[in-house]
Amino acid sequence: MNAWSYSSLNLFKQCPRKYHRLRVVKDIKESAAEHLIYGTEVHRAAEEYGRDGTPIPQKFSYIKQYVDALTQAPGIKYYEYKMGLTRELEPCDFNADQVWWRGIADFIAIPEGGKTAILVDYKTGKSAKYADTTQLELLALAIFAHFTHVVVVQAGLLFVVSKEFIEVELNRANKTELWKKWIQETGRLDECFAHETWNPKPNFTCRKFCPVLDCEHNGRN
Repeated sequence: MNAWSYSSLNLFKQCPRKYHRLRVVKDIKESAAEHLIYGTEVHRAAEEYGRDGTPIPQKFSYIKQYVDALTQAPGIKYYEYKMGLTRELEPCDFNADQVWWRGIADFIAIPEGGKTAILVDYKTGKSAKYADTTQLELLALAIFAHFTHVVVVQAGLLFVVSKEFIEVELNRANKTELWKKWIQETGRLDECFAHETWNPKPNFTCRKFCPVLDCEHNGRN
């Protein structure tokens, strides 16, 4: 089973060849960018503080006010919650053999037996100008599958550096319509696997950032 995630699908859309080398063949490793390492550390600090009460490192102390606010949300809290879905869009374990999609929610709060869930994804970017809420769509769809009593997901991107919060509300009634886009996009990925065709797609990373150095479009080869 060729499982995908929001980030891996974005990589595929950026360049099928790059996706193939990094995620399928795995003969090339991409060095983690400094901002990605920082983001991972922020997520870990928020998770450990919210779930276990582990003190937040001083350099990330600015996130404490946000995590404190989230811990006051009613219901059961889930931190860095891993979810999986099968190709039939049924819930499954993150590492199940039949997993088709994988996603991790930074924070979820669901009142016991309640119909409304709160979903928050932390962002460490300097601005919410180009905020993309489509990741929240996928996570909400997974919540609908894993928590069958939830009808509405009140979701948001929390930009902890720029102090901005981008909200979106997702309803179970729109589940079928929301899935159409993702099924179409993953269909292209399926075609590449079926035909073993991974054509390059020139993009802004080619000149200086792409690790696929033997590609004809790479500016560093």
